[in-house]
Amino acid sequence: MSDAPHFKDGPTVQPIPATVTGGGALAGLKVIDLTRVLGGPYCTMVLSDHGAEVIKVEPPQGDEVRDWGPPFHENDASYFIGVNRNKKAIALDLSKPEARAVLLRLLEGADVLTENFKPGTMEKWGIGYATLAEKFPRLIHCRVSGFGADGPLGGFPGYDAIVQAMVGLMSINGTPDSGPVRLGTPIVDIGTGLFSAIGILMALHERHASGRGQFIDMTLHDCGMALLHPHAANYFLSGKRPSATGNAHPNIAPYDTFATTTCTIFIGNGNDATFRKMMTVLGSPALGTDERFATNAKRLENRLALNAEISAIVGPQDGFALSRTLLQAGLAAGPVLPVDQVIDQPHTRHRGMLAEMGWYKGLGTPIKFSRTPGGARRAPPHFAQDSKAVFEAHGFKPDELKALTDAGVIATERRR
Repeated sequence: MSDAPHFKDGPTVQPIPATVTGGGALAGLKVIDLTRVLGGPYCTMVLSDHGAEVIKVEPPQGDEVRDWGPPFHENDASYFIGVNRNKKAIALDLSKPEARAVLLRLLEGADVLTENFKPGTMEKWGIGYATLAEKFPRLIHCRVSGFGADGPLGGFPGYDAIVQAMVGLMSINGTPDSGPVRLGTPIVDIGTGLFSAIGILMALHERHASGRGQFIDMTLHDCGMALLHPHAANYFLSGKRPSATGNAHPNIAPYDTFATTTCTIFIGNGNDATFRKMMTVLGSPALGTDERFATNAKRLENRLALNAEISAIVGPQDGFALSRTLLQAGLAAGPVLPVDQVIDQPHTRHRGMLAEMGWYKGLGTPIKFSRTPGGARRAPPHFAQDSKAVFEAHGFKPDELKALTDAGVIATERRR
């Protein structure tokens, strides 16, 4: 943990737990998860955090992000550990017809199937949605792909950074000098996971009325484009190509980073009244009524001059103390913290955003319920960790399991 000063003192009320036991808002929901890497697994972790039973079905080689390290814990990389808690793990070689027969048995009683195979793969195997819907009419089948099955880019592979580049996200990130920059977090994959979880919950809600499942066609391309606000909205209205503005906001000012003696702080402003209040709190009320900065449009026009004025005011100050002063006045400001300091903040633990169970440490769920809390219940599984329990629960007998394992249909150890 960092020894940097805490931005805020410890909590004064009961903290929100990051680990939970028992059910959740989705208790009783059964999800068969064939996804790998990030978008799909992030979606199913959201569901499992809130009580859904998620059975993660990996190929015999395992989910490749188990190898995306260091760092590792017992041969599993942090990348895998970060998005696969609360799940049960088995492995099937779905290229074999016998494994697909096993999958059909697992789908009995399942509510949701998630997968991110290349479009057409499930159909080639004879287990596409049209086939599954006949056998399991209430099943919700969510497919995550790069670009979908058809159209000019249909069937092409999709990766977060490539899609960031192709949908415009990189073009608006960075500075005029840096050129396009990939966002430091895989925002397209994570956004696709979140949109997929939303879609699944919508389909479950609709199923209450219709009694029928449906197919959900999720793509990195579409989800990446959905993250372009306000840049797309600006373009639709102005016809001007959006460009990278660094830390500054394209539509409001002041909204930028400023150096202080102790840290860099971010100051944001939403309207003219709060700007005047902010300048008063900063000790320069005259700037709040300066004609150059009287409206947001004028502040945008004179952004460089405004930032220079604010920099001169805040530069000699303690950024941590100044941020607290502004926040206490109801104004938007905060220190720019590195990840280790964020994790070490008392408010992080107070909000239940640090989950710890034995060796496992991860981020808590941001979705907070008053009656049915979610969170970490179980550490991420080792490869095929739950084979015996899952298959026995689905009626497989020991001799049947042995035969399937001997035939390479079921994998209990990773194939390298």
